[in-house]
Amino acid sequence: MAQYSRIEVFNTMNETGLVPLFYHSDVDLAKNILKACYNGGARLMEFTARGDFAFEVFSELNKYAIKELPGMVLGVGSVTDAAAASLYMQMGANFIVTPSFREDIAIACNRRKVMWSPGCGSLKEINTAEELGCEVVKLFPGATYGAGFVKAIKGPQPWTNVMPTGGVTTEEDNLAAWFNAGVTCVGIGSKLISKDVIANKDYKGLEATVKQTIAVIKKLKKK
Repeated sequence: MAQYSRIEVFNTMNETGLVPLFYHSDVDLAKNILKACYNGGARLMEFTARGDFAFEVFSELNKYAIKELPGMVLGVGSVTDAAAASLYMQMGANFIVTPSFREDIAIACNRRKVMWSPGCGSLKEINTAEELGCEVVKLFPGATYGAGFVKAIKGPQPWTNVMPTGGVTTEEDNLAAWFNAGVTCVGIGSKLISKDVIANKDYKGLEATVKQTIAVIKKLKKK
C-alpha cells in the first residue's frame, strides 16, 4: 500500500514544486536516475509506465525507494484504466497520474485514499475532477494550453491546483511563466532527464540540474 497519504503527497508537491517524469526498462539505470533526483532535492517522481512489463520495473524501484531513499514519494503516470491503477497501488504507488480524465480511475484511487491527478484540458473537466475529490489537476499537454490558461482559471477558481506537464522546461523564464500564473508544481520529463543524461549516465549532472531547478522554483514561489 502507499507509504504516504494523499495530503502528504500534495504537501510535498506544493513544497518542492517539481515532479520529475521518467521511464526506462533498465531497473539499475532507473535506480540511479531516481537517486540522482533525490540527491538533487527532489522528493517526488512520476514513473511513466509506458513500456511492456513496466510494473516489474516499478515494483523494484519502489522497494528501493522505501529502503534507501527516505522521504521519496514514488508515483505512477500514463495510467489509462482502473485495472492498471489498482495494480500499481498494490505495488505501493503513492499517487496516480493519468493522461486524460477517467472517472473509473478516480473511484479506484479514492477507494484506497490514494492521490490521483488526471490530465484535463477544459474548465469542465477540471471542475468534474474536483467534484470527485481531485486535489491537483494535470494540465496536459501544457505547451498546448500555456500559462495564460492557468492564469485565467485561477481568476474565478483560486482554489484550483494545477500541475502542467509537456512543454515545461528547466529554464528560468519558462518556469517563471508557469509559477507566476499560479501553478502548484510542474512535471518535467525529457527536458530534465534528457536522452544525453541517460546515454552518458551523467547522474552527477542530473543531480546538479535538479538542485538548480528546485532553487529557481523556490525563489519563484516566494514572490
